[in-house]
Amino acid sequence: MENNQTCSRIFANKTQINGCKKKLQTNSTAFQQLSSLLALAGNEVRLKILFLLEEEHELCPCDIADILEMSIPAISQHLRKMKDGNVLQTRRSGQTIYYSLKTEHLNLLQPLFKIVTTQKIPA
Repeated sequence: MENNQTCSRIFANKTQINGCKKKLQTNSTAFQQLSSLLALAGNEVRLKILFLLEEEHELCPCDIADILEMSIPAISQHLRKMKDGNVLQTRRSGQTIYYSLKTEHLNLLQPLFKIVTTQKIPA
């Protein structure tokens, strides 16, 4: 089997193909960042945490655990993954650490969460 990287169509629009390649290359960093964010948000619990942080601006692990009816260690593991993924930021107040979304991710996630709050997604 031959690994041919060009279109076999007689009338392939090479200008369009090259333009699309350039767009992908120009935006490669944005695609990488969005892909990483969506990979983290691909877990239902983490998606709910991100939603809660978008709605409430910041929460501590105890509050999130109470809301989601999960253990604090389980929530902490999810928060750690998202913090390590550079999606969350923290603020300490005494013994309590509060988590919030980084602004650049907030802008990406808000349109998705608007769908959740305004539309019924078919089951």
